[in-house]
Amino acid sequence: MGDVAHVGRVPAHRSTEMNPEVGGVVVGFEDLISAVGTAVDTAGVAVIVVGALWVSASFVYRLLRREPSADSYRRYRQGLGRVILLGLEFLIAGDIIRTVATSPTFRSVGVLAVIVLVRTFLSFSLQVELEGRWPWQSRSPQTDQTPKS
Repeated sequence: MGDVAHVGRVPAHRSTEMNPEVGGVVVGFEDLISAVGTAVDTAGVAVIVVGALWVSASFVYRLLRREPSADSYRRYRQGLGRVILLGLEFLIAGDIIRTVATSPTFRSVGVLAVIVLVRTFLSFSLQVELEGRWPWQSRSPQTDQTPKS
């Protein structure tokens, strides 16, 4: 038989001031923000997985219709690159939410900065590969080869 005095208590390291009570469980601000960050991360992964499956299915469909393979491959790479870029944006947002909204430390902000730097580099690299220009450069008629679907 254990001590029942601790039942229903929240550990001292979690803030419980002005927190809603959900289903008999006190939800801390940090827990809520962590859940939101995880949800945004999950959305990012889902965007990448579902988008990759969709773009791959479209690619196979074009091949089965005997469309020119060079054009189909180019459209496949562009579509997959766009899906990855969108997913990366969600993943960066999730990291920012969790790091900035909870009690940020110099170390956690530093880790976030490195993660954002790496993901931003990946985003820029993908965009240059897909569009042949830097994100801040204006589109010219020669570089705008976005397929019209």
